Amino acid sequence: MICDLETGVCGVAEEDEMEMIDFNQQKKFIEVYYVTDPICSHCWAIEPVLRRFKEQYGHYFNFHTVMGGLLEKWHDGPIDPANGIYKPADVAPHWREVGEYSRMPIDGSLMIDNPVQSSFPPSRVYKLIQKNHNDALAYEYLRRAREALFVFNYNISDKSVMVEIVNQLGLDGEAIVNEADQPIGQQILNEDFGLAKSLGVRGFPTIIMINKENKGVKIVGGRPFGSYVDGLKQVLNMEELQPKQQPSLSSLLEKEKLLFSKEIEVMYDIEQSDINAFIEKELSPASYEKKEILGESYFTK
Repeated sequence: MICDLETGVCGVAEEDEMEMIDFNQQKKFIEVYYVTDPICSHCWAIEPVLRRFKEQYGHYFNFHTVMGGLLEKWHDGPIDPANGIYKPADVAPHWREVGEYSRMPIDGSLMIDNPVQSSFPPSRVYKLIQKNHNDALAYEYLRRAREALFVFNYNISDKSVMVEIVNQLGLDGEAIVNEADQPIGQQILNEDFGLAKSLGVRGFPTIIMINKENKGVKIVGGRPFGSYVDGLKQVLNMEELQPKQQPSLSSLLEKEKLLFSKEIEVMYDIEQSDINAFIEKELSPASYEKKEILGESYFTK
């Protein structure tokens, strides 16, 4: 006999007396590779979209962040002639344009006054944190490094800046930055470069989704949220996907520590004009601080 949970009716059980069931989570057959670089402005611009994609659809895939090696060093020839970039100072107006378009704020004046000479040092630190600790801490380091560079104008290739960012993660910044400067640092970074090359990546950001048949979708450059969802549908060969509910704003801010208005707007599908009302509804006044920089609002714990 059995009482049916849905109907509330008790009667003879129709199911088999005993059956084997599997409580293991469905294996994720999709591998998603995000090829990026700490000083890639367009990668900073897609942070809002990428966060929502991972939050709502991450149960379908394994996510891998791959360092691509945007700038080894400045030299006499053009670095990016398509964007008119021949020397560090040329980067500043390009970055500001990206910041204004995306509303992920970018100052950029650092590239005139105290330019980043190479993106390899912060990339090596990323790889060391990933190797010695875990992907989540490495990804948080990448986020903090980008905030420091684009918004707060710190040179993230300087040792002292990298040490401070790593220390803020609760790790030993001096030890990790020093180890990243040893041959092992470049060795593990070269592994990422090799992977990016094998994936056919030629620019950043590039997101590649590969299924168990080893067929995939490549999405180059910053795209709207729907493009990544459509790519996932295509590689899964499914017409509909079941997104997870977005996390509450309080739990998201607890996890992320700092969120720009644009990031909240994208995550929760709200207009910029509604952001203050949304914040007041979702957060208690004592639980956050609102600040402004470069014409954009941001919220911190």
